[in-house]
Amino acid sequence: MASLKFLVIEDSPTMRQLIRFALNRIPQVEVVEASDGVDGLKKLSSADIDLILTDINMPIMDGIKLVTLVRSNENYKDIPIIIITTEGAKEDKDRAMALGANAYITKPIQASSLVSTVKQLLKL
Repeated sequence: MASLKFLVIEDSPTMRQLIRFALNRIPQVEVVEASDGVDGLKKLSSADIDLILTDINMPIMDGIKLVTLVRSNENYKDIPIIIITTEGAKEDKDRAMALGANAYITKPIQASSLVSTVKQLLKL
């Protein structure tokens, strides 16, 4: 029985698989996958999520809009959010952090740094 639920929102199935693989290094983690921000919000409302990992560039709803919506919702505002993106520019990072993301990781991701960021945020 998993004690932590992570929501991975990423439009690339390959990237989702890579992130899931990295997160599986953490004991007792269940990964819920979503293919875009709208799908992510649906999954967020139907499960007790401990951490959100989201891409920025996605169809339908991007990660920035998602972070804004999550942070403005009383029920979800305290869930840590990690942005995982190809957008490495400082302005992108500053904007995401200002909107309420807790961490910002640029692709290609290193499984070990993703795991240590997750552990730091959740104090594991």
